[in-house]
Amino acid sequence: MTHVDEEIASQPECWHRAIALAGSLAEQLPRRGERVAVVGCGTSWFMAMAYAGLRERAGLGETDAFAASEFPRQRRYDRVVVISRSGTTSEVLDVLRAIAGDTRSTGIIGDPRSPAVALVDEPVCLPFADEKSVVQTRFATTALALLRAPLGESLDQAVRDAAEALTAPLPLDPTMLEQLTFVGRDWTVGLAHEAGLKCREAARFWAEAYPAMDYRHGPIAIAGPGRAVWAFGAVPAGLPEEVAGTGATFVHSVRDPMAELILAQRLAVALALHRGLDPDAPRHLTRSVILTGGETAGAGLDG
Repeated sequence: MTHVDEEIASQPECWHRAIALAGSLAEQLPRRGERVAVVGCGTSWFMAMAYAGLRERAGLGETDAFAASEFPRQRRYDRVVVISRSGTTSEVLDVLRAIAGDTRSTGIIGDPRSPAVALVDEPVCLPFADEKSVVQTRFATTALALLRAPLGESLDQAVRDAAEALTAPLPLDPTMLEQLTFVGRDWTVGLAHEAGLKCREAARFWAEAYPAMDYRHGPIAIAGPGRAVWAFGAVPAGLPEEVAGTGATFVHSVRDPMAELILAQRLAVALALHRGLDPDAPRHLTRSVILTGGETAGAGLDG
């Protein structure tokens, strides 16, 4: 097995641990009514998008999500939450230094020895979800489980769905697939983006992602035989029929969307292996982006 296979398989247990941990973090996590910004890079940004949608939907306060490099430092927030597996990504550290002493910060961080831990007011470390692989899987979903747990929704079904997703048949044949588009609505738009990123990172595969309602405003033009559209969460009326009319395959499940992401992670690994690639060694990528002298030392997946 690859590292990423093992890490994908560990997600239900990691989610259990994160949900249990969340109950003791009332002071560290965003409180009801706080105006919150959530920042990260790559995968972590997409988890920030999902959490922001969920928190606002729960009526707990205005919540924005930003790629760390695009954080609007002129805006005022009660709290900034950063999500970072390595705690070393330059853009994330820049945000923390910029808001230090001015805006309260919480860090969801994989490595408790990282510099981000010393820069945040409230570090929340998840070393049990850290990863050997470059491609993020379990840290991202565990961070989201931790953030989802206090929002008033039971995650018991999500954990059961996650366990089932580890052995469920893949909904698409990686040997027959030419292109794949993921779509989502509300909080699942972030998950759709993350699913597409997994296919690009692990398998160098042509995968795109869009809000489901916006998909018909142009992107549907590439749909056709040998291609597929995979929807996370609620599906707009008529979309399955329109996709089927192009000859493309439409995929949707009643699983919790976070658990459905596990199936997309498994497909990304299967695509990589079918293409003769090592999903533990994605091209041009490292675990973290660390900038030196204004230049990128290496493209990374951390956030």
